[in-house]
Amino acid sequence: MRPTTLLYLTLLVFGCSCSPTGEDPAGQPANGAPSSGTPAPQRQGIIVAFGDSLTAGFGVDPGESYPDYLQRELDRRGHSYEIINEGVSGDTSDTGLVRTDIVASRKPDLVIVAFGGNDGLRVLAVDRMKLNLRRMITKLQRSGIQVVLAGIKLPPNYGADYRVPFEQAFVDLAEELGVAFLPFLMEGVWDKPGSMQADGIHPTAQGHERIALNVLEVLEPLLKAKQKEPAAAY
Repeated sequence: MRPTTLLYLTLLVFGCSCSPTGEDPAGQPANGAPSSGTPAPQRQGIIVAFGDSLTAGFGVDPGESYPDYLQRELDRRGHSYEIINEGVSGDTSDTGLVRTDIVASRKPDLVIVAFGGNDGLRVLAVDRMKLNLRRMITKLQRSGIQVVLAGIKLPPNYGADYRVPFEQAFVDLAEELGVAFLPFLMEGVWDKPGSMQADGIHPTAQGHERIALNVLEVLEPLLKAKQKEPAAAY
């Protein structure tokens, strides 16, 4: 296999590209599991999962995206929040920024921001990605929304000149803007047998389940802190 071919395949593992058929799974419901007939629990707030195909759940059945697993795990642990899936396959930080106002209009309590995979795949300018994410997060914060930032890490094949500033951009933004930070959304997924689809790009249901646990590790302390907040006086 030629070195350029190997590099391309490695890049794809970390990408969040659109479907080869052009299909867009963004319309999958966040709670796509079949109904059990049990009335849905009353929710005390909203959490939006905001990102690309890693959030949208491309290639898996309805109910198997990471936001779906996150919803079920939150319910199991007694956190009465509704998860809304705002993932769109193929989104870069550019297109995600355009959708930020739509996300804010849902008036969520928290937003999980998970962009960058497609920026990295296409080797887009790190400074532009960082600016887009900064604007995205700042817009949400100005609307009174708490943010969790999920980072992406790149393989060594990218070369340190691109890879190091790319990964550092997420670290810098989390510190600069004071947001909760998950260093690598795909931790324990991209290199684990059974966790990636045959395309080498998107997680399987097993992979999405692990991503949900990764997110929950950062998210749950925020929810517990909210439970301890004193009720607003009227």
